[in-house]
Amino acid sequence: MKAIYLVILGLVVFVSVVFAMSCGADMDHGDHGKTLQAESAAVDAGNKICPVTGEKIDEAAKATYEYEGKIYNFCCPMCIDEFKKEPQKYIDKVNKELDAVQHVK
Repeated sequence: MKAIYLVILGLVVFVSVVFAMSCGADMDHGDHGKTLQAESAAVDAGNKICPVTGEKIDEAAKATYEYEGKIYNFCCPMCIDEFKKEPQKYIDKVNKELDAVQHVK
């Protein structure tokens, strides 16, 4: 009899987990869910210089931020906060960097 209760309990837990996972896939999880969706469709801007500090970005320590379909690279997470205050100012700096790199090639 004890074994039957354990089997039933196991099935209830299993069904609950499967149900929760399937419902969660369709739910909006606020900014986090939107960020994941946006990042999957976003394109890397390709900047190697932090637009906020002007420092070369260390690939191992870089921070990234997706904005309007592009992923911008920064030297640290604090620079992302600064970018959010005036994104177009820093996007212009990234574009100048990328233009300069293309002219060198």
